Amino acid sequence: MTYRLVPTPKFAKQLKKLDPFTRKQIKSYLENLVDNPRSKGKGLTANRAGQWRYRIGSHRVIVNIQDDELVVLALEVGHRRDIY
Repeated sequence: MTYRLVPTPKFAKQLKKLDPFTRKQIKSYLENLVDNPRSKGKGLTANRAGQWRYRIGSHRVIVNIQDDELVVLALEVGHRRDIY
């Protein structure tokens, strides 16, 4: 089962603001994630229950995994001090 990565407009805008090296690092990480999105990362709790986060250096990516449609919806990306 291969999932499809679908970035939200907010995610795309935040990704554009990052430096080219970090942007490439995040894109590469997410491309390798589509086979099994729960193999890495951590499920979030409280007001972000149902979402997952991935650590990529000092940055975090917040996603929503939709199993019924095989979609990984990329919601937010940013530095760890700003993302939560």
